[in-house]
Amino acid sequence: MSLMLALAASALWVGCGRDYYQRSADKEVFGILGKRQAEYAGKTNGNFTIQTPYSGRKAKAIKAPEIIAERGAPSKRPMTLAEALKTAVATSRDYQYRKETVYLVALSLTAERYDFRPKWSAGSEVTFSKDSAGETTRTVRSGVSATQMLKSGGELVFSVANDMLRYYSHDPRPSRTTLFALELVQPLLRGAGWAVATECLTQAERNVIYEVRSFAHYERTFAVDITTSYFRLLQQKDTVRNEYSNFKNLTMARERAEALGVDRLPVFQVDQARQDELKAKSRYITAVQSYQSSLDDFKIKLGLPLSAELALDDTAMEDLLKIGLPPVALADPEGYKVALEHRLDLQNEMDRFEDGKRKIDVVANKLLPDLDIFASVSLPSKGPMDYTKFEVGQYTASGGVGLSLPLDRLKERNEYRTTLITFERQLRTLALALDTVRDEVRQGLRTLWQKGNDYEIQVNAESLAKRRVESVTLLLQAGRAQMRDLLEAQSALVTAHNAVMTALVDYHAARWTLLRDLGTIRTDMDVFWLAAQPVPRAGPPPAAPVAAPQREGLISPEELFR
Repeated sequence: MSLMLALAASALWVGCGRDYYQRSADKEVFGILGKRQAEYAGKTNGNFTIQTPYSGRKAKAIKAPEIIAERGAPSKRPMTLAEALKTAVATSRDYQYRKETVYLVALSLTAERYDFRPKWSAGSEVTFSKDSAGETTRTVRSGVSATQMLKSGGELVFSVANDMLRYYSHDPRPSRTTLFALELVQPLLRGAGWAVATECLTQAERNVIYEVRSFAHYERTFAVDITTSYFRLLQQKDTVRNEYSNFKNLTMARERAEALGVDRLPVFQVDQARQDELKAKSRYITAVQSYQSSLDDFKIKLGLPLSAELALDDTAMEDLLKIGLPPVALADPEGYKVALEHRLDLQNEMDRFEDGKRKIDVVANKLLPDLDIFASVSLPSKGPMDYTKFEVGQYTASGGVGLSLPLDRLKERNEYRTTLITFERQLRTLALALDTVRDEVRQGLRTLWQKGNDYEIQVNAESLAKRRVESVTLLLQAGRAQMRDLLEAQSALVTAHNAVMTALVDYHAARWTLLRDLGTIRTDMDVFWLAAQPVPRAGPPPAAPVAAPQREGLISPEELFR
C-alpha cells in the first residue's frame, strides 16, 4: 500500500509540476531583475516580461500552418511614431531576443545562489527477493539528506536513514543502518576562503548587472534606430511626392514644347523636353520602389508581417521642421567626461577589468596544497533498533586533517597563466573601449556640426532654385531663354528640396546618436525625439557657459594642418 501511494504521489507531481517550476523561475528571476534595474539602470521596468502570444500555449498545439497564415494575413493600420515604438517593443524579434538574454543571465544566477542553499533530497528503495527455499523478503530503505555548501569553502552533509518496514513488520533480523550522520569538510588552503568559494556566485551576480546595463543601453539604441528609420521613411515619402510633381510638371513642359515646336521651337529642344520627361518618370518609379523596399525593411524591424499595410503619419516631419536644429552645447573634452559618467556599456568594461584582477588571485589559490580538516558524528544502529527510543548518547564521532602536496599542478599552472594573459587582454579591451567612446563622441560632434552646415546650405540652395525656376519661366515666356534652361531649373529645384529634407533628418539623427553615445538620451520620455534633452555637466560647472559649435565660417587648410 505504501508503495502504491508513493508511486501515485510521484505521478501526480510529474503531471502538475511543469507550470509550478515555470512560475517559480519567473518569480525569482523577475525579482532579481527588478532590484538590479533600480540599482544599476536608473529605473525599474515594471512591465519587463518575456511572454509572447505563444507563451501560454502548449508547444505541440502550435502548428506551422498557423504561423504561415499569421504572416500572410492582410491588415491595414495607421501608425504614428509613438505607435511604431510601442509596436517594436511588443513584436520586434531582436528586442524579444535581448529580453530573453537578460532573463537567461538572471536565471543562471539563481543556479549559483542555489549552490549555497541547503539541498534536500529524500527517497525510498523497495527491494523484493526470493531464495531457493521459496522464502520471500521485502525491504524498504528510506532516507533524507541535506547538503550545505559553506561560503568558507567547506561542505556540511546531514543524513537520516532507516529500515522502517523491517521494524514495523517485526522482522527479527538486526538492522545495521546508520540512523543519523553529520559530516563536515573544510579546506584550509586550496579552495578556502570566501573570495575563492563564492567566485562563481560573485561573477554570476556581476553578469546580471552587466546584462541589465547592456539592455538599458540597447533600449536607447533601439529607440533611436526605430525613430531614425521612421523619419527616413517620411523623408522618402516626401521624395516620392516631389518626383511625381516633377514628372507632372515635365509632362506639361513637354506638351508645351510640342505645341511650340510647330513653328517656334527647334526640334532638338522638343526632344530635350521628351527626354527629361522620361528621366523624371524613371526617377519617380525608382523613388516608389525605394520607398516600398524601405517600408518592408521597417516592417521586418518591427516584427510585423510583410502583408501589413502601414499608413505613416506625416505630422511627425512637420513637428521636426518646427523645432529646427536644436544644438548640443558641448565641446569634445567635456563630452568625453560626460560619456565616462553616463555610458552604461563603458561602465561594464571598467567592471570587467576589475573582474580580471580578482580572478588572478582566485585561480592562484588552485596552486596551493590541499589541506582539509574533516569531522563527523553519527548515530549508528548496532543491533535491533527500537525506533520509539533513541539513545542519543550512543554516538560515534571522528575528525582529522588531510594533506595533499601539489606535486601535479600542470592544468592549474596553465589556467593561472591563461588568467594573467586574459587580464592583460581585458586591460587592452578597456583602453580600446575608452578610445572608441571618445572617438564616437568626437565624431558625433563633428557630424552634428557638418549636418547643421549642410542643412543651411541646402535651405539656401532650395531658395535659389525656386527663384531660378520663376526667373527662367518668365524669360522663356519672353523668348529670352531656351526650354533646356527651364528643364534644368526644375530638376535643380527637385534635387534641392529633396536635399533639404535629407539634411534635416540627417541632423536630427546625428543629434540622437550623439546623445546616445554620451549616454544621456532619455528615450522613456514622451516624444523624446522633439524634447530638448539637456546634457548634464561633467564634474563642477564651467566658469562660463559653453557655447554650441558655430556653423558659420570655414577653417582654412593652413589652420587645419598646422
